[in-house]
Amino acid sequence: MDDLHVKGDEFRFSTMPNKLVFFVDDDKLILNLLEYTFKSRDGIQVKTFFSGEECLDHMQLKPDLVVVDHMFMGTKGQMNGLQVVRKIREIDQDAIILVLSGQDDESIIADFIQSGAKQYISKDDYFIDTLIETIEAEVGSVS
Repeated sequence: MDDLHVKGDEFRFSTMPNKLVFFVDDDKLILNLLEYTFKSRDGIQVKTFFSGEECLDHMQLKPDLVVVDHMFMGTKGQMNGLQVVRKIREIDQDAIILVLSGQDDESIIADFIQSGAKQYISKDDYFIDTLIETIEAEVGSVS
């Protein structure tokens, strides 16, 4: 069934199904910011995960796009971002994977790209804008 969307005085029906986007980060503030930013956008459904393992446990939902933090500071033995990207790629060859990081080391970026990440986005002052643009480009327009 089509979803009814209301913006101001404008009514429209959306026939485009929601795109499922996973966000994986061990920083709850970042996860809350990402969820707040994207959950109100038409055409996108958000799921957030505090660990790579938790995300991997939900890959059967077939997300359209997965955004993974580079470095997890959680419990000892927890998977890091690179390991998560590699596992996602094993599970779903077609998954679109983006990596967020506060580091700009070219060798780390190369490792992520070689492991299956489509893009590496630095957590700078404008990373939310970059992420919005990138997700729109990858899964279609979300507003």
